[in-house]
Amino acid sequence: MASERLQKLIARAGLASRRGAEELIADGRVSVNGRRAELGASADPAVDRIEVDGHPLPTASRAVHLAIHKPPGYLSSAHDERGRRSVVGLVDAGGERLWPAGRLDVESEGLMILTNDGDWANRVVHPRYGNEREYAALVSPPPMRAILQQLRDGVTLEDGPARLLAARFALPPPEIERERSEEGAWLSVRIGEGRKREVRRLFAAVDARIERLVRTRIGPLRITGLRSGQWRQLRPVEVAALAGEPRRR
Repeated sequence: MASERLQKLIARAGLASRRGAEELIADGRVSVNGRRAELGASADPAVDRIEVDGHPLPTASRAVHLAIHKPPGYLSSAHDERGRRSVVGLVDAGGERLWPAGRLDVESEGLMILTNDGDWANRVVHPRYGNEREYAALVSPPPMRAILQQLRDGVTLEDGPARLLAARFALPPPEIERERSEEGAWLSVRIGEGRKREVRRLFAAVDARIERLVRTRIGPLRITGLRSGQWRQLRPVEVAALAGEPRRR
């Protein structure tokens, strides 16, 4: 087997995402043939002894790809040092270690993808593969149509220009449980990048507050059929589509 980047080998083994593997290497937790590995290093698992935290790199496990409707109050990370609830704890993965391909902040809800397939996860979240995100947002006070146009045209956030690809008044899908006391108006909004808390920050920039934010779509994958806390395995055609692979006829 030819040498490959360490982060790719670690992700394929199911220990972390590609980004998480880079963090493991940067923290000095990865060694090759007894020597601390550096970012950008390559190795051949057929001839090199690769260890993470002193343990040999496991062989690649079976690929797992799940969709889940994250409830509010759950962390998107695989684990938390403070013992807070993680969305990963809601699924039975048969002993496989999973992590999210793209995250939601703790108070947000909706569609997430969990996997142990690092290379595939990298394709899902990379902007190059065009997996737009769509959300149902309860906004208060209800924004004027001119405000929505301003968000479509673009505003400047602390990390640069940002905009909504689409925004319209629309009730959320039936998978989202409504509250009697809710205030504001429901909108359907769509973004392309998915920067950290981007939708919330966009509305805050025009003095509108998001009371609830529920992701309803990631690329071709929709929340259809998943109530809060429910999950299912992705079908092979969904796995391929999320990775940007052409549909087979």
